[in-house]
Amino acid sequence: MQVAMLVIGGVGILLLLVSLVLGDLLDGVLDSVGPDALSGLAVAGFLAAFGFVGALVLDAGASSAVAILAGLVAGVAAGAGAGYASTRLMRGGDEANVRSAGLVGLSGTVIEPVPTEGYGMVSVVASGHITRLNARADEPLPSGAAVVVTAVLSPTSVKVARKQD
Repeated sequence: MQVAMLVIGGVGILLLLVSLVLGDLLDGVLDSVGPDALSGLAVAGFLAAFGFVGALVLDAGASSAVAILAGLVAGVAAGAGAGYASTRLMRGGDEANVRSAGLVGLSGTVIEPVPTEGYGMVSVVASGHITRLNARADEPLPSGAAVVVTAVLSPTSVKVARKQD
């Protein structure tokens, strides 16, 4: 029985390696079987934990029934964790759009000098995106100056002030 459990754990590890190399192919097969959380990584995690925990429990002197139960508990926990993690990772990053109203208060850097009259350009990180905006200021600002957005003038321009340290 212990050898069978070790083989199941080994199959789980092999499936994990195959899933890492050919993940899209394996997940495509599993898409028809169940929900997104049932990924190749989840199945591999279940099999590896089931097999290896079952073998360890058998090695400790427990009965086959106890080893199978312990393996199932560990397998479900590992499979659920791997399924949750792979689902979160596949979901990707924040796809938020840059909203004009969210620019006020953000720090940035002058990339084209801002004259007293007219526009220069600043770079601001908004919603994870590097955004270049036309900028006005009450005082001339040289390239490289640290600034804070104080107002939104239009969707492509802002008013900035020198950032106080």
